Amino acid sequence: MRAARVLSLLLLLQARRAMTAAELAVELEVSERTVQRDVAALAEAGVPVYAERGRAGGYRLVDGYRTRLTGLERAEAEVLLLAGLPGPLHEMGLAGQALAARLKVAAILGDGPGTVTQRFHLDAPAWFRTARPPALLGAVARAVWEDRVLRARYARDGAARERTVEPYGLVLKAGHWYLVARADDRRFRAYRVDRFEAAEPGEERFTRDADFDLAAFWEAKSAEFARSLLREHVTVRLSARGVARLPRTLEATAAAEALDTAGEPDEEGRVTVRLPVESQEVAYDQMLRLGPEAEVLDPPELRERMARAARRAAALYQCQQVSDRRSAGR
Repeated sequence: MRAARVLSLLLLLQARRAMTAAELAVELEVSERTVQRDVAALAEAGVPVYAERGRAGGYRLVDGYRTRLTGLERAEAEVLLLAGLPGPLHEMGLAGQALAARLKVAAILGDGPGTVTQRFHLDAPAWFRTARPPALLGAVARAVWEDRVLRARYARDGAARERTVEPYGLVLKAGHWYLVARADDRRFRAYRVDRFEAAEPGEERFTRDADFDLAAFWEAKSAEFARSLLREHVTVRLSARGVARLPRTLEATAAAEALDTAGEPDEEGRVTVRLPVESQEVAYDQMLRLGPEAEVLDPPELRERMARAARRAAALYQCQQVSDRRSAGR
C-alpha cells in the first residue's frame, strides 16, 4: 500500500512540477506528516526530490528528471487517457484506481496544457438533468469488477423480486446506469441500477463467456428497446424544413423508418411519410414541436386534435394583435 502511494507521489511531482505538502495530502488522502515521510523515503531511494521554502515553495524534482514506469508508448497513453471518465469512475468507487492510472499516463505525457486532457472531455448526462448516482452502484460495480455473483432485490412494475445474476458490465446511458448480467435462465438482460433495492456481491465467482461483447449487446438491446415502443403509426405530410427537423425531434429509429417511406414531393414541395409512434398522445406532442412544418393526415382523431390546437394558437395571436393595435391608438 505504501509503495503504491509513494509511486503516486513521485508521479504527481513529475506531472505538476511542484506541490505543497498540503496539496499532496489532499490528492493522496493522507496527512501532511505522511507526505513528509514518503518524500524522505523517495530521497533515500535516490530520487532527486527537494523542498523549497516561501510562498512559491513546495516539493520539487530536479529539472530534467523523469521516470518511465509504465512501459507505454505516448500514443498508447493518449488513447488510455481518453477513457478516463472521472465522474463515472468516482460513482463506481474507482476514483483511487483512476488517479493512479492517470498519474502513470501523465508520466509519459506530462499532462500539461495542450495535452489530451485539455482537448477532450465527456459529459455523459443529458441536458437539464441532475445526475445522481444510484445508492448501490458501488456494490454492483464491485461485483462486476471481481466477477462475483450478485444477489439483489430488483423492483419493476410495482413489485420487488429476489434475483441472482452474473454481472458482466455497466453501461452509462444519458445519465442512467444499467447493469448487463446473465440471469438464471442463462440469458443476458439489462437492469436499471437505480431500481435495485438491495445488492450484495457473493463469495462465489463466475466464469465469463469469452464470446460476450458488451458494446455489441448494448447496441442491439438499445435498438430493440427503441423499436418495441413504436406500436402505432400516423401519416404525416412534411415540408422540406419538417423533413430536416424530423431526426432532431423524434427518436432516431422512428425518424429513420418514417423517412424511408417518403415518396416524391407534391406540388407544394411536401412529402408524405408513415411515422411509427409510441402512442397518439406522444405523436400529438411531437407534431406540436414540428408546428406548421407537419400536417397530420391520419388518423382522423389526431388530425382534429391538431386542428383544435392550431385554432387555439391562432386565436391567442389574434387577440394579442388587437390588443397591440388598441395600445398603439391611445
